[in-house]
Parts: sequence; structure tokens; C-alpha cells
Amino acid sequence: MKKLLSHIKFNAPVTLGFVMVCGIALLLDHITGGLANRHLFSTYRSGLLNPMTYVRAFGYTVGHADWAHFTANMTYILLLGPLVEEKYGSRNLLEMMGITAVVTAIFHALLSSNVALLGASGIVFMLIILSSISNVKSGEIPITFIIVCIIFIGGQILDSFHADNISQLGHIVGGICGGCFGLFMIGHEKEGRSESAGSITE
Repeated sequence: MKKLLSHIKFNAPVTLGFVMVCGIALLLDHITGGLANRHLFSTYRSGLLNPMTYVRAFGYTVGHADWAHFTANMTYILLLGPLVEEKYGSRNLLEMMGITAVVTAIFHALLSSNVALLGASGIVFMLIILSSISNVKSGEIPITFIIVCIIFIGGQILDSFHADNISQLGHIVGGICGGCFGLFMIGHEKEGRSESAGSITE
């Protein structure tokens, strides 16, 4: 058993930490009968002077409606998060997740005044698009990146014309953020890994 445990590696601290926080948030919401999601883990239009507005601008990403919603998002995050974290570094991934969360919350507040948003779907779409562009060289745009954008973002645009409980806006904004991050981060892969290594040593 000790030999087996010695081979287990905490390989992606940001990814694993985020999944654990999401799990705690789901449990907390269940214990409080939905109050945690309503007041902490969802975002909606509210006054700029209300400090909870800024807490919810990040907190909504760890809130999920139920177990199925949670497992669907966490499956993608556990598959894609470690790959992105290994390539760009833990600090860069954390910053990209934070930026995606805030940008999505802002657009949601501006365009969806009467609906609360919760879940990590925007981050999932950011990771999907970002991972598809991870092998891009400067001055090149791979055809796989274009196809992924058409399938995922284009599909969400079409779905937005149908009434449901899914935030296509969050998916679209998350995907756009992922594409922007991927193009911006070209050539910064080694820098991201060195930052991550430095933070682990400390």
C-alpha cells in the first residue's frame, strides 16, 4: 500500500483544488437547502456597492444545481485542466479561470437581468477551446481549432434560440476567453511552467 501511495502524484493543484471546492459547495448547498447557492454560489445583477456582488462574481463558478450538473462539468475539468495546467502553469491557469469567471459574470449581469447563473460551464468551454489551440505556433491557426470553435461555440449560438435552463451566453463567453488566452499565451508555455515550479517550491 505504501509503495502504491508513493506513486500517486498531486499533479494539478489548481484543477484538483477547484474540483474539491466545487464538491464542498455542492455539499454545503445540500445542507442549507439551497441557501448557499442562492446567496454565495450564483451570480445575478445586483448593486455595485453590495460586497456580495463581487464575491458572487467568482463564487458562482463553484456552485452547481445538482449532482448531474456537478459531474458533467467536473469530468471535463479533470480531463482538460491538468493538460492546460501542465502546459501553462498553475498560476496562469488560476488567472485565466478568474478572468473568465469575472468576464462571464459581467456579460450575464448586462444581458440577463432576471436570471441567476451558476456552474463552471464557462470555465469548461474556456478549457475546451484553450486546449484545442495549445499546439499552435506563432502565425498559424490549426484547422482543428477552427472546427472546435464551430462545433462548440457555433452550437451554443444556435441553442441560444431555444428556451431552456442552460446559459449559452456563459458557454460562448467562456469559449471566446479560451481562444483569446490561447492566442495570447503562444510562446509563454515555458514561462508558465517555471512560475508553477517556483510556487510549488515555496
